[in-house]
Amino acid sequence: MIVNIDKDLCTGCQECVKVCPAYAITGEPGKPQEINPDKCVVCGQCVQVCKSYASVIDYGSEFVQNKKEERKIPEVINEPLFAANNVCDVDKIKAALKDPTKITMVQCAPAVRVALGEEFGMDLGSLTPGKMAAALKALNFDKVYDTNFAADLTIMEEGNELIKRVTNGGTLPMFTSCCPAWVKFMEDNYPELTDHLSSCKSPQQMAGAVFKTYGAKINNIDAKDIYSVSIMPCTCKKYECDRPEMNSSGYRDVDAVLTTRELAYLIKDAGIDFNTLEEIEFESPLGIYTGAGTIFGVTGGVMEAALRTAYEVITGEEIPSIDIPAVRGSEGFRAAEIQIGDLTLKVGIVTGLKNVVPVLEDLKAGKLDLDFIEVMTCPVGCVSGGGQPKLLLEEYRQTAYENRTKATYVHDANLPLRKSHTNPEITKIYSEFLKEPLGEISHHLLHTKYCIGKEVTK
Repeated sequence: MIVNIDKDLCTGCQECVKVCPAYAITGEPGKPQEINPDKCVVCGQCVQVCKSYASVIDYGSEFVQNKKEERKIPEVINEPLFAANNVCDVDKIKAALKDPTKITMVQCAPAVRVALGEEFGMDLGSLTPGKMAAALKALNFDKVYDTNFAADLTIMEEGNELIKRVTNGGTLPMFTSCCPAWVKFMEDNYPELTDHLSSCKSPQQMAGAVFKTYGAKINNIDAKDIYSVSIMPCTCKKYECDRPEMNSSGYRDVDAVLTTRELAYLIKDAGIDFNTLEEIEFESPLGIYTGAGTIFGVTGGVMEAALRTAYEVITGEEIPSIDIPAVRGSEGFRAAEIQIGDLTLKVGIVTGLKNVVPVLEDLKAGKLDLDFIEVMTCPVGCVSGGGQPKLLLEEYRQTAYENRTKATYVHDANLPLRKSHTNPEITKIYSEFLKEPLGEISHHLLHTKYCIGKEVTK
Protein backbone atom coordinates (compact mmCIF):
# COMPACT_ATOMS: atom_id res chain seq x y z
CA MET A 1 0.00 0.00 0.00
CA ILE A 2 1.27 3.47 -0.91
CA VAL A 3 -0.87 5.13 1.77
CA ASN A 4 -1.15 3.46 5.16
CA ILE A 5 -2.60 3.95 8.63
CA ASP A 6 -0.24 2.76 11.35
CA LYS A 7 -2.28 0.81 13.89
CA ASP A 8 0.38 1.40 16.54
CA LEU A 9 -0.31 5.14 16.37
CA CYS A 10 -3.93 5.55 15.24
CA THR A 11 -6.19 6.82 18.06
CA GLY A 12 -9.41 6.45 16.09
CA CYS A 13 -10.20 10.18 15.95
CA GLN A 14 -11.67 9.54 12.47
CA GLU A 15 -10.50 12.81 10.95
CA CYS A 16 -9.32 10.68 8.02
CA VAL A 17 -12.77 9.15 7.61
CA LYS A 18 -14.29 12.62 7.20
CA VAL A 19 -12.01 13.60 4.31
CA CYS A 20 -11.72 10.29 2.44
CA PRO A 21 -13.44 10.95 -0.91
CA ALA A 22 -13.75 7.24 -1.72
CA TYR A 23 -15.18 6.16 1.65
CA ALA A 24 -12.27 3.73 1.88
CA ILE A 25 -11.48 4.16 5.59
CA THR A 26 -13.43 2.25 8.23
CA GLY A 27 -13.21 1.51 11.93
CA GLU A 28 -14.83 2.19 15.26
CA PRO A 29 -14.33 5.55 17.00
CA GLY A 30 -11.42 5.39 19.41
CA LYS A 31 -9.89 2.37 17.69
CA PRO A 32 -7.35 2.08 14.84
CA GLN A 33 -8.84 2.69 11.41
CA GLU A 34 -8.24 0.60 8.29
CA ILE A 35 -7.94 1.46 4.60
CA ASN A 36 -9.81 -0.73 2.13
CA PRO A 37 -7.31 -1.10 -0.75
CA ASP A 38 -10.11 -1.93 -3.19
CA LYS A 39 -11.73 1.46 -2.59
CA CYS A 40 -8.71 3.67 -1.85
CA VAL A 41 -7.78 6.13 -4.62
CA VAL A 42 -4.39 6.90 -2.99
CA CYS A 43 -5.07 10.65 -2.81
CA GLY A 44 -3.34 11.01 0.57
CA GLN A 45 -5.87 13.43 2.08
CA CYS A 46 -5.88 11.18 5.17
CA VAL A 47 -2.13 11.87 5.46
CA GLN A 48 -2.80 15.60 5.34
CA VAL A 49 -5.37 15.67 8.17
CA CYS A 50 -4.09 12.93 10.52
CA LYS A 51 -3.57 14.19 14.08
CA SER A 52 -2.34 10.99 15.80
CA TYR A 53 1.44 10.90 16.12
CA ALA A 54 4.30 9.23 17.95
CA SER A 55 5.56 11.42 20.78
CA VAL A 56 8.92 10.63 22.36
CA ILE A 57 7.30 11.37 25.74
CA ASP A 58 4.48 8.88 25.20
CA TYR A 59 6.27 6.22 23.17
CA GLY A 60 9.97 6.61 24.01
CA SER A 61 12.86 7.50 21.72
CA GLU A 62 13.62 3.90 20.72
CA PHE A 63 10.07 3.34 19.46
CA VAL A 64 10.15 6.58 17.46
CA GLN A 65 13.57 5.75 16.00
CA ASN A 66 12.40 2.28 14.97
CA LYS A 67 9.32 3.77 13.28
CA LYS A 68 11.49 6.24 11.38
CA GLU A 69 13.74 3.42 10.16
CA GLU A 70 10.72 1.29 9.27
CA ARG A 71 9.37 4.13 7.11
CA LYS A 72 12.82 4.79 5.59
CA ILE A 73 12.78 8.44 6.64
CA PRO A 74 16.28 10.02 6.70
CA GLU A 75 17.94 10.30 10.11
CA VAL A 76 18.13 14.12 9.94
CA ILE A 77 14.34 14.49 9.75
CA ASN A 78 12.86 15.23 13.17
CA GLU A 79 9.21 15.93 12.34
CA PRO A 80 6.37 14.07 14.11
CA LEU A 81 5.53 10.62 12.77
CA PHE A 82 1.79 10.48 12.14
CA ALA A 83 -0.41 7.39 11.91
CA ALA A 84 -1.52 8.10 8.33
CA ASN A 85 1.52 8.12 6.10
CA ASN A 86 2.74 7.33 2.60
CA VAL A 87 5.71 5.23 1.54
CA CYS A 88 8.98 7.11 1.40
CA ASP A 89 11.17 6.61 -1.68
CA VAL A 90 14.06 8.89 -0.72
CA ASP A 91 16.49 5.94 -0.39
CA LYS A 92 15.61 4.79 -3.90
CA ILE A 93 16.44 8.24 -5.33
CA LYS A 94 19.65 8.56 -3.33
CA ALA A 95 20.82 5.22 -4.74
CA ALA A 96 20.03 6.32 -8.30
CA LEU A 97 21.89 9.61 -7.85
CA LYS A 98 24.98 7.71 -6.69
CA ASP A 99 24.83 5.13 -9.49
CA PRO A 100 27.39 6.07 -12.19
CA THR A 101 25.55 3.94 -14.77
CA LYS A 102 22.35 6.00 -14.46
CA ILE A 103 21.55 9.33 -16.08
CA THR A 104 19.02 10.98 -13.80
CA MET A 105 16.30 13.20 -15.25
CA VAL A 106 13.89 14.98 -12.92
CA GLN A 107 10.62 16.84 -13.52
CA CYS A 108 8.71 19.08 -11.10
CA ALA A 109 4.94 19.52 -11.01
CA PRO A 110 3.51 23.06 -11.03
CA ALA A 111 2.07 22.83 -7.49
CA VAL A 112 5.42 21.91 -5.91
CA ARG A 113 6.95 25.35 -6.54
CA VAL A 114 4.24 27.12 -4.50
CA ALA A 115 4.61 24.84 -1.46
CA LEU A 116 8.18 23.52 -1.14
CA GLY A 117 9.42 26.71 0.56
CA GLU A 118 7.06 26.05 3.48
CA GLU A 119 9.27 23.11 4.45
CA PHE A 120 12.13 25.57 4.98
CA GLY A 121 10.33 28.18 7.04
CA MET A 122 9.11 30.37 4.20
CA ASP A 123 5.66 31.95 4.19
CA LEU A 124 2.71 29.79 3.12
CA GLY A 125 2.45 29.82 -0.67
CA SER A 126 5.96 31.13 -1.34
CA LEU A 127 6.85 30.78 -5.04
CA THR A 128 10.26 29.11 -5.44
CA PRO A 129 10.79 27.65 -8.95
CA GLY A 130 14.36 28.97 -9.25
CA LYS A 131 15.46 27.71 -5.83
CA MET A 132 13.78 24.37 -6.48
CA ALA A 133 15.69 23.97 -9.75
CA ALA A 134 18.91 24.97 -7.98
CA ALA A 135 18.29 22.44 -5.20
CA LEU A 136 17.76 19.64 -7.72
CA LYS A 137 20.98 20.59 -9.48
CA ALA A 138 22.79 20.65 -6.12
CA LEU A 139 21.46 17.13 -5.50
CA ASN A 140 23.33 16.14 -8.70
CA PHE A 141 20.42 15.33 -10.99
CA ASP A 142 21.89 15.23 -14.48
CA LYS A 143 18.95 16.97 -16.16
CA VAL A 144 16.54 19.26 -14.35
CA TYR A 145 13.39 19.49 -16.46
CA ASP A 146 9.83 20.52 -15.68
CA THR A 147 6.42 18.87 -15.70
CA ASN A 148 5.05 22.27 -16.81
CA PHE A 149 6.57 21.63 -20.24
CA ALA A 150 4.57 18.40 -20.40
CA ALA A 151 1.48 20.27 -19.18
CA ASP A 152 1.80 22.45 -22.28
CA LEU A 153 2.19 19.25 -24.30
CA THR A 154 -0.93 17.82 -22.65
CA ILE A 155 -2.93 20.87 -23.73
CA MET A 156 -1.84 20.38 -27.34
CA GLU A 157 -3.08 16.81 -27.27
CA GLU A 158 -6.12 17.22 -25.02
CA GLY A 159 -7.26 20.45 -26.67
CA ASN A 160 -7.13 18.86 -30.10
CA GLU A 161 -8.86 15.74 -28.77
CA LEU A 162 -11.69 17.90 -27.42
CA ILE A 163 -12.04 19.78 -30.72
CA LYS A 164 -12.15 16.47 -32.60
CA ARG A 165 -14.83 15.06 -30.29
CA VAL A 166 -16.97 18.21 -30.44
CA THR A 167 -16.76 18.63 -34.22
CA ASN A 168 -16.83 14.94 -35.23
CA GLY A 169 -19.53 13.66 -32.91
CA GLY A 170 -17.23 11.90 -30.44
CA THR A 171 -18.08 10.77 -26.90
CA LEU A 172 -19.12 13.78 -24.80
CA PRO A 173 -18.71 15.12 -22.28
CA MET A 174 -14.97 14.54 -22.25
CA PHE A 175 -13.45 14.38 -18.77
CA THR A 176 -9.86 15.38 -18.02
CA SER A 177 -7.46 12.55 -17.17
CA CYS A 178 -4.61 14.43 -15.45
CA CYS A 179 -5.60 13.39 -11.92
CA PRO A 180 -4.78 9.69 -11.34
CA ALA A 181 -6.93 9.43 -8.20
CA TRP A 182 -9.95 10.60 -10.19
CA VAL A 183 -9.14 8.19 -13.02
CA LYS A 184 -8.85 5.30 -10.53
CA PHE A 185 -12.15 6.30 -8.91
CA MET A 186 -13.93 6.21 -12.26
CA GLU A 187 -12.36 2.89 -13.23
CA ASP A 188 -13.31 1.37 -9.87
CA ASN A 189 -16.84 2.76 -9.60
CA TYR A 190 -18.08 3.78 -13.06
CA PRO A 191 -16.17 1.56 -15.49
CA GLU A 192 -18.98 1.81 -18.03
CA LEU A 193 -18.22 5.55 -18.37
CA THR A 194 -14.46 5.39 -18.96
CA ASP A 195 -14.88 6.19 -22.67
CA HIS A 196 -15.70 9.70 -21.49
CA LEU A 197 -12.15 10.11 -20.15
CA SER A 198 -9.64 11.89 -22.35
CA SER A 199 -7.19 9.35 -23.72
CA CYS A 200 -4.34 11.68 -22.78
CA LYS A 201 -1.82 10.55 -20.21
CA SER A 202 -1.12 12.96 -17.37
CA PRO A 203 1.70 15.50 -17.76
CA GLN A 204 3.88 13.33 -15.47
CA GLN A 205 3.54 10.32 -17.74
CA MET A 206 3.86 12.32 -20.96
CA ALA A 207 7.10 13.79 -19.62
CA GLY A 208 8.41 10.34 -18.69
CA ALA A 209 7.68 8.97 -22.16
CA VAL A 210 9.29 11.99 -23.82
CA PHE A 211 12.39 11.87 -21.58
CA LYS A 212 13.20 8.32 -22.67
CA THR A 213 12.59 8.96 -26.38
CA TYR A 214 13.05 12.55 -27.53
CA GLY A 215 15.12 13.37 -24.43
CA ALA A 216 17.44 10.44 -25.09
CA LYS A 217 17.77 11.48 -28.73
CA ILE A 218 18.62 15.16 -28.14
CA ASN A 219 21.06 14.27 -25.34
CA ASN A 220 22.63 11.48 -27.41
CA ILE A 221 22.22 8.88 -24.69
CA ASP A 222 20.72 5.40 -24.47
CA ALA A 223 17.19 5.35 -23.06
CA LYS A 224 17.98 2.27 -20.96
CA ASP A 225 20.43 4.37 -18.93
CA ILE A 226 17.88 7.05 -18.02
CA TYR A 227 16.41 7.06 -14.52
CA SER A 228 13.33 9.24 -14.61
CA VAL A 229 12.14 10.91 -11.39
CA SER A 230 9.16 13.16 -10.82
CA ILE A 231 8.47 15.52 -7.92
CA MET A 232 4.74 15.66 -7.27
CA PRO A 233 2.25 17.19 -4.80
CA CYS A 234 0.32 13.94 -5.08
CA THR A 235 0.73 10.53 -3.42
CA CYS A 236 -1.33 8.87 -6.19
CA LYS A 237 1.37 9.72 -8.74
CA LYS A 238 3.37 6.87 -7.16
CA TYR A 239 0.52 4.56 -8.11
CA GLU A 240 0.19 6.07 -11.58
CA CYS A 241 3.82 5.59 -12.58
CA ASP A 242 3.55 1.89 -11.73
CA ARG A 243 0.49 1.24 -13.87
CA PRO A 244 1.46 -1.57 -16.27
CA GLU A 245 0.64 0.39 -19.43
CA MET A 246 2.94 3.31 -18.56
CA ASN A 247 5.87 1.98 -20.55
CA SER A 248 5.33 3.35 -24.05
CA SER A 249 8.96 4.49 -24.28
CA GLY A 250 9.95 0.82 -24.20
CA TYR A 251 10.91 1.14 -20.54
CA ARG A 252 9.16 2.21 -17.35
CA ASP A 253 8.40 5.82 -18.37
CA VAL A 254 8.71 7.24 -14.83
CA ASP A 255 10.93 5.20 -12.53
CA ALA A 256 10.13 6.86 -9.20
CA VAL A 257 8.02 9.63 -7.67
CA LEU A 258 8.83 11.83 -4.69
CA THR A 259 6.22 14.00 -3.02
CA THR A 260 6.93 17.64 -2.15
CA ARG A 261 7.58 16.53 1.44
CA GLU A 262 9.99 13.82 0.30
CA LEU A 263 11.94 16.30 -1.83
CA ALA A 264 12.32 18.41 1.31
CA TYR A 265 13.63 15.30 3.11
CA LEU A 266 16.16 14.76 0.32
CA ILE A 267 17.34 18.39 0.40
CA LYS A 268 17.69 18.39 4.20
CA ASP A 269 19.45 15.02 4.17
CA ALA A 270 22.01 16.41 1.71
CA GLY A 271 22.67 19.40 3.97
CA ILE A 272 21.60 21.93 1.33
CA ASP A 273 20.60 25.38 2.64
CA PHE A 274 17.50 25.91 0.51
CA ASN A 275 16.93 29.50 1.61
CA THR A 276 20.33 30.76 0.44
CA LEU A 277 20.36 29.02 -2.95
CA GLU A 278 20.73 31.29 -5.96
CA GLU A 279 17.89 30.79 -8.42
CA ILE A 280 18.53 29.06 -11.72
CA GLU A 281 16.37 28.20 -14.73
CA PHE A 282 15.11 24.75 -15.65
CA GLU A 283 17.04 23.20 -18.50
CA SER A 284 16.05 23.57 -22.14
CA PRO A 285 14.22 22.26 -24.09
CA LEU A 286 12.17 20.07 -21.73
CA GLY A 287 12.02 22.67 -18.98
CA ILE A 288 10.55 25.61 -20.90
CA TYR A 289 6.92 26.32 -20.06
CA THR A 290 4.08 28.82 -20.31
CA GLY A 291 1.59 30.22 -17.83
CA ALA A 292 -0.95 27.73 -19.13
CA GLY A 293 1.31 24.90 -18.00
CA THR A 294 1.76 26.30 -14.51
CA ILE A 295 -1.96 26.79 -13.74
CA PHE A 296 -2.49 23.01 -14.01
CA GLY A 297 -1.86 23.00 -10.24
CA VAL A 298 -5.11 24.77 -9.30
CA THR A 299 -8.75 23.88 -9.79
CA GLY A 300 -9.97 25.13 -13.15
CA GLY A 301 -6.40 25.45 -14.39
CA VAL A 302 -6.45 22.56 -16.85
CA MET A 303 -9.75 23.86 -18.21
CA GLU A 304 -8.46 27.42 -18.57
CA ALA A 305 -5.23 26.29 -20.22
CA ALA A 306 -7.19 24.15 -22.69
CA LEU A 307 -9.60 26.97 -23.51
CA ARG A 308 -6.78 29.44 -24.18
CA THR A 309 -5.45 27.15 -26.89
CA ALA A 310 -8.77 25.78 -28.17
CA TYR A 311 -10.07 29.30 -28.80
CA GLU A 312 -7.15 30.22 -31.01
CA VAL A 313 -7.00 26.87 -32.82
CA ILE A 314 -10.72 26.96 -33.64
CA THR A 315 -11.06 30.65 -34.54
CA GLY A 316 -7.59 31.39 -35.87
CA GLU A 317 -7.76 34.59 -33.84
CA GLU A 318 -6.13 35.77 -30.63
CA ILE A 319 -8.23 35.14 -27.54
CA PRO A 320 -9.79 38.47 -26.39
CA SER A 321 -8.97 37.91 -22.72
CA ILE A 322 -6.32 35.42 -21.68
CA ASP A 323 -7.70 35.17 -18.13
CA ILE A 324 -10.93 33.14 -17.92
CA PRO A 325 -12.34 33.82 -14.42
CA ALA A 326 -15.54 31.87 -15.16
CA VAL A 327 -13.69 28.57 -14.66
CA ARG A 328 -11.76 29.59 -11.55
CA GLY A 329 -13.09 28.85 -8.08
CA SER A 330 -12.80 26.51 -5.11
CA GLU A 331 -14.29 23.22 -3.86
CA GLY A 332 -17.54 22.02 -5.40
CA PHE A 333 -19.04 21.90 -8.90
CA ARG A 334 -19.45 24.84 -11.26
CA ALA A 335 -20.44 25.15 -14.90
CA ALA A 336 -19.97 27.84 -17.53
CA GLU A 337 -20.63 28.51 -21.19
CA ILE A 338 -17.63 29.70 -23.17
CA GLN A 339 -18.13 31.31 -26.57
CA ILE A 340 -15.47 30.26 -29.09
CA GLY A 341 -16.33 31.84 -32.42
CA ASP A 342 -19.64 30.28 -33.49
CA LEU A 343 -19.24 27.44 -30.97
CA THR A 344 -20.76 27.58 -27.50
CA LEU A 345 -18.69 25.23 -25.34
CA LYS A 346 -20.41 24.03 -22.18
CA VAL A 347 -17.87 23.23 -19.49
CA GLY A 348 -17.90 21.98 -15.91
CA ILE A 349 -15.31 21.96 -13.15
CA VAL A 350 -15.41 19.50 -10.25
CA THR A 351 -13.15 20.05 -7.25
CA GLY A 352 -13.13 17.51 -4.45
CA LEU A 353 -13.87 13.96 -5.56
CA LYS A 354 -17.05 13.57 -3.49
CA ASN A 355 -18.61 16.24 -5.70
CA VAL A 356 -18.21 14.17 -8.87
CA VAL A 357 -20.73 11.47 -7.95
CA PRO A 358 -23.86 13.60 -8.69
CA VAL A 359 -22.27 14.63 -12.00
CA LEU A 360 -21.66 11.00 -12.98
CA GLU A 361 -25.15 9.98 -11.91
CA ASP A 362 -26.60 12.78 -14.07
CA LEU A 363 -24.49 11.52 -16.97
CA LYS A 364 -25.82 7.98 -16.51
CA ALA A 365 -29.37 9.34 -16.39
CA GLY A 366 -28.89 11.36 -19.58
CA LYS A 367 -29.35 14.66 -17.76
CA LEU A 368 -25.85 16.14 -18.19
CA ASP A 369 -25.55 18.70 -20.98
CA LEU A 370 -21.82 19.52 -20.96
CA ASP A 371 -18.96 19.14 -23.44
CA PHE A 372 -15.83 19.20 -21.28
CA ILE A 373 -15.38 18.53 -17.54
CA GLU A 374 -12.28 18.96 -15.40
CA VAL A 375 -12.10 16.80 -12.27
CA MET A 376 -9.57 17.17 -9.46
CA THR A 377 -9.67 14.92 -6.40
CA CYS A 378 -8.12 17.23 -3.81
CA PRO A 379 -9.92 20.17 -2.11
CA VAL A 380 -8.68 23.03 -4.33
CA GLY A 381 -6.65 21.06 -6.84
CA CYS A 382 -3.05 19.87 -6.78
CA VAL A 383 -1.89 22.74 -4.55
CA SER A 384 -3.77 20.90 -1.77
CA GLY A 385 -2.48 17.45 -2.73
CA GLY A 386 -1.76 14.66 -0.29
CA GLY A 387 2.01 14.94 -0.85
CA GLN A 388 2.23 18.66 -0.07
CA PRO A 389 3.74 20.03 3.18
CA LYS A 390 1.61 18.92 6.12
CA LEU A 391 -0.21 21.72 7.90
CA LEU A 392 0.13 20.93 11.58
CA LEU A 393 -2.48 23.50 12.68
CA GLU A 394 -5.89 23.33 11.03
CA GLU A 395 -6.25 27.12 11.26
CA TYR A 396 -3.51 27.49 8.61
CA ARG A 397 -5.13 25.20 6.03
CA GLN A 398 -7.37 27.72 4.28
CA THR A 399 -4.63 30.36 4.25
CA ALA A 400 -2.17 27.88 2.75
CA TYR A 401 -4.60 26.85 0.02
CA GLU A 402 -5.43 30.47 -0.82
CA ASN A 403 -1.79 31.57 -0.85
CA ARG A 404 -0.64 28.64 -2.99
CA THR A 405 -3.46 29.32 -5.46
CA LYS A 406 -2.69 33.04 -5.60
CA ALA A 407 1.02 32.37 -6.13
CA THR A 408 0.17 30.05 -9.03
CA TYR A 409 -1.83 32.74 -10.81
CA VAL A 410 0.88 35.34 -10.10
CA HIS A 411 3.43 33.01 -11.70
CA ASP A 412 1.16 32.61 -14.73
CA ALA A 413 0.62 36.36 -15.07
CA ASN A 414 4.33 37.13 -14.90
CA LEU A 415 5.53 34.59 -17.45
CA PRO A 416 6.37 35.92 -20.94
CA LEU A 417 4.29 33.20 -22.63
CA ARG A 418 0.87 32.18 -21.31
CA LYS A 419 -0.60 29.88 -23.97
CA SER A 420 0.66 26.34 -24.51
CA HIS A 421 0.72 26.53 -28.31
CA THR A 422 3.03 29.57 -28.16
CA ASN A 423 5.77 27.64 -26.33
CA PRO A 424 8.63 27.50 -28.89
CA GLU A 425 9.90 24.21 -27.48
CA ILE A 426 6.46 22.67 -27.94
CA THR A 427 6.53 23.80 -31.56
CA LYS A 428 10.01 22.30 -31.84
CA ILE A 429 9.15 18.87 -30.40
CA TYR A 430 6.29 18.53 -32.87
CA SER A 431 8.48 19.69 -35.74
CA GLU A 432 11.41 17.42 -34.89
CA PHE A 433 9.76 14.41 -33.30
CA LEU A 434 6.00 14.13 -32.68
CA LYS A 435 5.00 15.64 -36.07
CA GLU A 436 1.40 16.55 -35.10
CA PRO A 437 -1.08 16.43 -32.20
CA LEU A 438 -3.07 13.16 -32.19
CA GLY A 439 -0.66 11.77 -34.79
CA GLU A 440 0.80 8.27 -34.84
CA ILE A 441 3.79 9.01 -32.59
CA SER A 442 1.71 11.10 -30.19
CA HIS A 443 -0.92 8.37 -30.00
CA HIS A 444 1.70 5.78 -29.06
CA LEU A 445 3.64 7.85 -26.53
CA LEU A 446 1.17 10.32 -25.06
CA HIS A 447 -2.20 8.56 -25.05
CA THR A 448 -3.53 5.45 -23.36
CA LYS A 449 -6.71 3.49 -22.71
CA TYR A 450 -8.24 3.78 -19.26
CA CYS A 451 -10.21 0.68 -18.45
CA ILE A 452 -11.48 -1.87 -15.93
CA GLY A 453 -8.86 -3.62 -13.82
CA LYS A 454 -6.09 -1.49 -15.39
CA GLU A 455 -5.60 -4.16 -18.07
CA VAL A 456 -4.94 -2.37 -21.34
CA THR A 457 -6.56 -3.36 -24.61
CA LYS A 458 -5.44 -1.08 -27.39
